[in-house]
Amino acid sequence: MKDTIVAEYIDRLFPQFEPALKTILIENAMLRDFQDGDMLMQTGQNMRSTVLIVEGMVKLYREGDDGQEFFMYYLQPGNACALSMICATKQETSEVMAKAIEQTKVLMIPIALMDSLMRDYKTWYYFVMETYRMRFEELLFVIDNIAFKAMDERLAFYLRKQATDLNTKELQLTHSEIAADLNTSREVISRLLKKMEQAGGIVMHRNYIEYRL
Repeated sequence: MKDTIVAEYIDRLFPQFEPALKTILIENAMLRDFQDGDMLMQTGQNMRSTVLIVEGMVKLYREGDDGQEFFMYYLQPGNACALSMICATKQETSEVMAKAIEQTKVLMIPIALMDSLMRDYKTWYYFVMETYRMRFEELLFVIDNIAFKAMDERLAFYLRKQATDLNTKELQLTHSEIAADLNTSREVISRLLKKMEQAGGIVMHRNYIEYRL
């Protein structure tokens, strides 16, 4: 039963994988469930598996020395965690945190397979390279926003990215959550959101923010 479920996920979300690779993954992958708020990875954790997302959504953070958290990007079904691939391959500890933000299922691929998968299966090699490329470009966007844009521009970019990544105009975000993701104060975010609402870019409801840009 477990192998059948894993095979269905792989066929649907990773159709580019060659048949022999799919067989290896079906035989060796472990399917794990995470609830909303569960941690998949924590800073300093030893990585024993590469993570493939098959249901739900995962949010990645970088944790500072003072305990502050900075939002990096989301992982959705069909995505892999590039950092788990790097840490697993090099047998290093994680430098980020990954948290499920809804009920989530992942395939855990043992690190013992990484060398042979990269060597023997071109579709896995290209998948890993494309995952690295996508996440590198995403991090460049984040860095550009931190280094070169004012907080109001960063907030506008953040909300636009949330709406795009989550595929919804109704953003279930509190002012405190946004402030934590952007490494600023709740008061600053509340003031900027009010300005955005006055300009017609958003509408603030009781339990969510309606994005209109």
